[in-house]
Amino acid sequence: MEFDLREYDAFRDEVVAYCKQKWPPDGLAPPYRAGRRAEAAFWEEAAQCQRELGERGWLTGAWPVEYGGGGWPKVKQALFNELAAYHRIRGTGNANLGVSTIGPTIMLYGSEEQKREFLPKIARGEIRWSQGYSEPDAGSDLASLRTRAVADGDDFILNGAKVWNHSQHADYIFLLARTDPDAPKHRGITQFILPRHTPGVTVQPILDAYGQERWTLLTLEDVRLPRTMVVGEVNRGWYQTVTSLDFERSQMAWVGQGRRLLMDLIAFLKTKTRQGRPVLADPFVRDQIGDLLVCLEMARWLGYRIAYLQDQGKVPNAEASMSKVFATETQQRIERLGVNLLGPLGLLSAGSPWAEQDGLWDESYWSAPGTTLAGGTSEIQRNIIATRGLGLPR
Repeated sequence: MEFDLREYDAFRDEVVAYCKQKWPPDGLAPPYRAGRRAEAAFWEEAAQCQRELGERGWLTGAWPVEYGGGGWPKVKQALFNELAAYHRIRGTGNANLGVSTIGPTIMLYGSEEQKREFLPKIARGEIRWSQGYSEPDAGSDLASLRTRAVADGDDFILNGAKVWNHSQHADYIFLLARTDPDAPKHRGITQFILPRHTPGVTVQPILDAYGQERWTLLTLEDVRLPRTMVVGEVNRGWYQTVTSLDFERSQMAWVGQGRRLLMDLIAFLKTKTRQGRPVLADPFVRDQIGDLLVCLEMARWLGYRIAYLQDQGKVPNAEASMSKVFATETQQRIERLGVNLLGPLGLLSAGSPWAEQDGLWDESYWSAPGTTLAGGTSEIQRNIIATRGLGLPR
């Protein structure tokens, strides 16, 4: 693995200059708060950022030019994703499934009509997507999903439910449904593109552990979809989805978010005193932070390794799982450390007059478990590493 990021120094400076112009003086957007997902202003801010990045050609820089991309190397796109997450640019990384997961899947398996219809709009930041994979009884064991799609002439009729998605402000939902109930478990599944406002689609909010409307429950009742909304082959959706999940798991956003979170913690601990001196002066604290900085650097190069392999024409699989599990578990460690160092005040919620940083660390702590659940649990990732990476028996 040989690559040198110094060749992208000018590009890095351009991104940083954009951020400083948008969020002076330090170029950092306000901290992400999970509760803002229930606010229309949050989604409009993300949509506006998407459109701006689309105009600059940054949103899908590594896509082929014919689909609205810039033909960048994947390594350059990884660098942008890391910078975007670090500076908290809205509508990028894992928050933009159209760019990170769904668009690449349509490129691989979609019809020419689907490519012409959806890919340029994704590249311009004009449409938003959610993912209809998990169900009330099918999360980590995704292949046990029960949502049915029954053929009816030139259409399919869908019935079922999807959970843990962000469909409240999406234009389209990329979902899985079982089209052959008699087929073996991992067969008989098909990928569909579903316009959210199709008759029979209901979206209901779900509260997260922090009591915020972060997720949604999507219910499908006799939803009629034309066959033109099938992605790839009927009954081959599971095998296509495996590739889609590799796209999702190989995101540099986890690394950028973790580094930003740790830098915020370091800056705060410089100002917080304990027994008359800054908390950051404590050797025990410095040792823990140093360990996390090393882990972040390791996670960073695991992520760039994936981009490098993609530039070589390879499809990382176990490598994507390695990156995902290591980066997200490192992020959890940062959030736990923040709460532990702040002590009892770290677990006070926003609005409390004694809450540190307006309850930011309490909210981060309660949101932390989701990082190792979304996109496949750490246990699933380790199974993939063992079987596909190391060749161990099931």
